[in-house]
Amino acid sequence: QVQLVESGGGLVQAGGSLRLSCAASGRTFSGYVMGWFRQAPGKEREFVAAISWSGGSAYYADSVKGRFTISRDNAENTMYLQMNSLKPEDTAVYYCAADPSAMGVRQSPDYWGQGSQVTVSS
Repeated sequence: QVQLVESGGGLVQAGGSLRLSCAASGRTFSGYVMGWFRQAPGKEREFVAAISWSGGSAYYADSVKGRFTISRDNAENTMYLQMNSLKPEDTAVYYCAADPSAMGVRQSPDYWGQGSQVTVSS
């Protein structure tokens, strides 16, 4: 079992920045591909970004590419999402996720956090 806890959400003006954190406990953090998803009101949950076991590779949705940066610190069992140039359409509940495989983390992660609200005002 892996337990995931997000933090760092909040209210920010358009153009501002926020950094989300996802703290993991349980099994070996470095054994999991990690990802971020988000769900806006009335919409389905969507993939935002993913990062490989070592942190050497990262993948982004087109909607956040160039504005968001995913990273991880395996020594601290923590993953991050740095969000810059935020837009009102980035408003959503952001979830971190973990899966042993890259395909799994994008399609059907084994583990989910509880979510953190990000609200971007115009």
